[in-house]
Amino acid sequence: MLTRKIGAGLFVLAAVLLLALPADAEGPNLGQPISQADLAPWDLTVMPDGIGLPPGGGTAAQGKILFADSCALCHGDDGKGGIVEAVVVNNPPPLSGPGSVKSIGNFWPVATTLFDFIRRAMPFTQPRSLTDDQVYALTAYLLYMNKVIGETDRMDATTLPQVKMPNRENFFPEFPKLMPQRP
Repeated sequence: MLTRKIGAGLFVLAAVLLLALPADAEGPNLGQPISQADLAPWDLTVMPDGIGLPPGGGTAAQGKILFADSCALCHGDDGKGGIVEAVVVNNPPPLSGPGSVKSIGNFWPVATTLFDFIRRAMPFTQPRSLTDDQVYALTAYLLYMNKVIGETDRMDATTLPQVKMPNRENFFPEFPKLMPQRP
């Protein structure tokens, strides 16, 4: 018990000393500054208007194969189940009332969010293991499955931000200047 109190006291003392350093002091010399080259692989932000989307592209046909290999285990063969939430539902967009299940086609406000999420977090067992072309292809397939785009539409940094999501009008944009313009 006494050891914990001493350890906690030392931690507080160290924090106070660090905060008391003058603004021009170098600090405790712990670690090293991160370079832009080290930071670049983690700079994955994609904005609603497509800023931050990488080069590449893909189609629903390419995404269908990837979905079967990498996604169906969790989301079901047709995206309507599996062991986690559905990515495709039968509700017509937008949400069809109380009890509706939120999915890509009836809830999400912008398509670039789908790309961003897949690239950062999927597949669950190996996040960030997909190439940008694979992410574009999966995005295209999921948008097609949700009846948002056609089967032959190619998704890339130019076309993806132009996708009109069915429920877009029911959101108040956090970044109004970056939202794709409404017709």
